[in-house]
Amino acid sequence: MRVSRRQFGAGAGDALERWLEAERDQLALWVPVAMGAGVAAWYALPDAAAWTAAELAMLGLGLMALAVGRGGRAARAAAIALLMAALGAMLIWARAERVAAPVLGAPAIASFAAMVERVEPLPARDLVRLTLAPRAGATGVDGEPVALPARVRVNLATADAPRGVTPGAVVALRARLMPPAPPTVPGAYDFAQAAWFARVGATGRGFAPVRVVAAGAPGSGLRASLSAHIESKIPGSAGGIASALATGDMGAITQDDSDAMRKAGLAHLLSVSGLHITAAVAATMLIVMRLLALSPTLALRVRLPMIAALAGAAAAIGYTLLTGAEVPTIRSCVAALLVLAAFALGRQAMTLRLVATGAVVVLLAWPEAVAGPSFQLSFAAVTAIMALHEHPRIHALFGPHEEARGRRMLREGGSLLLTGLVVELALMPIAVFHFHKEGVYGAIVNLVAIPLTTFVVMPLEALALLFDGVGLGAPWWWLTARSLDLLLWMARATAAAPGSVAALPAMPTGAYALTIVGGLWIALWRTRVRRLGVIPLAIGALWAVTTPAPDLLVTGDGRHVAMRTPEGGLALLRDRTGDYTATTLGENGGVLGLPELLSDRSDARCSRDACIVDRVAAGRHWRILATRSGYRLEAPELIAACATADIAISERWLPKACRPRWLKLDKPVLVKTGGVAITLGRGGVTVRDPADRHPWRDAPTLTVVRRDRWPARHGWRGSDPRARKGRSPQS
Repeated sequence: MRVSRRQFGAGAGDALERWLEAERDQLALWVPVAMGAGVAAWYALPDAAAWTAAELAMLGLGLMALAVGRGGRAARAAAIALLMAALGAMLIWARAERVAAPVLGAPAIASFAAMVERVEPLPARDLVRLTLAPRAGATGVDGEPVALPARVRVNLATADAPRGVTPGAVVALRARLMPPAPPTVPGAYDFAQAAWFARVGATGRGFAPVRVVAAGAPGSGLRASLSAHIESKIPGSAGGIASALATGDMGAITQDDSDAMRKAGLAHLLSVSGLHITAAVAATMLIVMRLLALSPTLALRVRLPMIAALAGAAAAIGYTLLTGAEVPTIRSCVAALLVLAAFALGRQAMTLRLVATGAVVVLLAWPEAVAGPSFQLSFAAVTAIMALHEHPRIHALFGPHEEARGRRMLREGGSLLLTGLVVELALMPIAVFHFHKEGVYGAIVNLVAIPLTTFVVMPLEALALLFDGVGLGAPWWWLTARSLDLLLWMARATAAAPGSVAALPAMPTGAYALTIVGGLWIALWRTRVRRLGVIPLAIGALWAVTTPAPDLLVTGDGRHVAMRTPEGGLALLRDRTGDYTATTLGENGGVLGLPELLSDRSDARCSRDACIVDRVAAGRHWRILATRSGYRLEAPELIAACATADIAISERWLPKACRPRWLKLDKPVLVKTGGVAITLGRGGVTVRDPADRHPWRDAPTLTVVRRDRWPARHGWRGSDPRARKGRSPQS
C-alpha cells in the first residue's frame, strides 16, 4: 500500500504531537537551554552583521512557527525555543555593550593615584591583589602623560602593601601594566574576554613604595577579616580550605594543593555552591526549629517550619553575600530560596524545574556566565543529580524503603556511588574542554570527601567560630584542622595515584557542543526518545579522543614554542619560561606536568639565539627553525637557515628574503593570527578567526604616549621596520 507524502507528513506530525504531549512536563526545562543556545550562537558568530542576521532569523522563524503551526504543541514549542534563543543572543549582546570600556593599548609603566575597589589577599603566593579605579594625572617613566582604563587590577607583594589599603582608600603607586591578554594558544583561557565583562582594562604588578593618600573604610571588611581570622587559627592550605568554605576566599591554598584537589576531583568543594549553601540552610533550620520547639507555646501556636524556612532563607542570602556572590553561589541561593518557598507551600521542592528557574535567573542577569566553566560545571552537576533521581527506576531502587538499618546504609552507599559516577561523567567533557584534564578517581574519593566536608568539617568550623566569641574555640579549631588534614591527605594521595588524571589536548568546539547536546537530551526527556542522545554524545566523544594533539604550539607573541617530541611529550624552546606559560602549553598539548627543555635534547641543535629541530610526521620530514632570543642575528646566516627550513618561527620581524618552504610565523603574521597550533601529520594550522569582531577582540584602546629610543645597533631584533629604514641587515 503506497502512502502519499501528505499522508506521511500528517502521520509524522501526529506522532510528534503525541510525543510532545507525553513530554509536556519537560518542555519548560528547555527554556534556559534555548536561551543558552542563543548566547552560544552570539559567541560563535564573528561580528555585528552576523549577530543581527541570526537574531532576525530566530525571531522570524519563531513567529512563522506560530503562524503556520495552527496552535499545535510542536509549533508552540518551536516558536518559544526560537524566541528564547533570540532573547539569549540579545541579552549577551546588550550586556557586552553595556560593560564596554577602553583598554590599555600597549604595555606601560605608570605612576598614578587610584581608589581601591577590592582587596584580595593571596597569602599562598605572598601577594595582595588590588582592583583599582585610577584617577586622572597618571604619568609614564619620563613624566609623559599616560591615559589609564577606568579599572585596573594590580598585584602587590604582601610586604609592599601598607596598612590602610582597604576598599575606598586612595593610594599612589607605580606599576607595570599590560593590556588584558588574549588566549596564549588556541583553546587556552581567554582572559581578555573575562576582563571585558569585569570592565578590567589592564593588569600588572605594582612596585614599592605604595602610599595611602586617603583612608578608606575602617577595617578590611567582614569577608577579609573573617578569612584572616580563620587563617590565623589554621595555617597553610588547610586554613585556606577553611576560608574557602566560610568566605569563598581561596587565596591561602598553595598551587600544589589546589592542583591536587583538582586532580582528585575535589575542586568543587572549594567553590561555594549548592553543597555549602545546603549545609548552611539545613543547619540554620535545624537549630532554629530545635530552639523554638523548646517553648510549648510556640510549638503549639506557631508554624515553626515556616519560621525555620525564613531563617534558612536569611542564612542563604547572608552566606551568598559573605562569599562574594559568585555565579555558582547565586544559582545555589536562588535554588535554595525556591526550595524553601516550595517547602513552606507544601509543594515538592527538589525538581529539575527548580534548576531551570535558577538558570534563567542567572542568564537574565549575567548571560556571559554561560561561556564560563563555573556556570557549566555547577548546572551540569545539579542537572545530572536531579535527572538521575527523578528517573522512575532509580527512584524505585533508591527511594524510601521499610528495611533494616544495614540494608538501608548499603542502599544509601550505592546511591551515593552511582550519583558520583554520573556526576563525574557529566562533568568530564566540561573539565576536559576548559582545563584539558580530568580526575579519574573523583567518584570514589567523593564518597568520603563529601560527607567529611558536609558533616564534619563545616560543623566543626562553625562551632569553632561560635566558641571563639567566648574564648573557647581552640579545641574546635584543632579538630577542624585535623579533619582538613585528612581531606588534604586524600587529595594528595589520589592525585599521586597512577592514572589518576586523564589529559587531552584542546577539544574541538564542535565535539564539545555535540557532547553537551547529547547530555542534555538524555537528562531532560523522559520517554524512550531520550536514548537518541547517545548518538551525538558518542560522536562528540569519539571526535574529541581521535583529534590528534598538536605538534607545535606557538604563543601569540612568538616568544614561546612547544614542540612534540618523538616520545609524545613536549619540549619548550626557551630555557626561561614562566610556570604559567609552561603549564598552559603543556595542558593544551595534552601533557601532564611541565614540559622538558628543547636545549636539553640531543635531537635539537640549539644555540643561545635559535634552535633547529628535525621531525618526521606521517612519513614526511620536517625542519623547524625558531629564534629564542632578542639578540642580533646575521642576516645572511638567517636567510640561509630559512631556505632549508619548512617552518620558521620568530618573535621579531624576519627579513623578506627569509622564505621557509611551508610556513613563516614572525611578528607581523602572529599579530594577525594570535597563538598558533600546528599538526604536522596533516598539515593543519589552527588560529583565531581573523574575522572575529567581538568587543574584547576589537576593543577601543587608550594610546600610550612614548618616545621611541631605538638602539644604534638594532640588527634583526626588529619590532617596527620603520626603525630600520635606511639600514642594511648587517647594521
